[in-house]
Amino acid sequence: MLRLSTEQRRLLADKLLDAANVAAGALLFGQFLGEAAYSIPLGMLGVAVWLVLVAFSITLTKENSP
Repeated sequence: MLRLSTEQRRLLADKLLDAANVAAGALLFGQFLGEAAYSIPLGMLGVAVWLVLVAFSITLTKENSP
């Protein structure tokens, strides 16, 4: 199992939040830049990916209990 220090977990959580925002931007708002019609399932996928990555980053920031 991978053991990360507190600083490494904080940095990883911060980068996951950045990735979550990029995913939401691409899947939700990026559709408005194209010529195709807006896809509700693709927009819902963007929200789901954002929620999963945010939840995982929150989990990473919690302190480990012995």
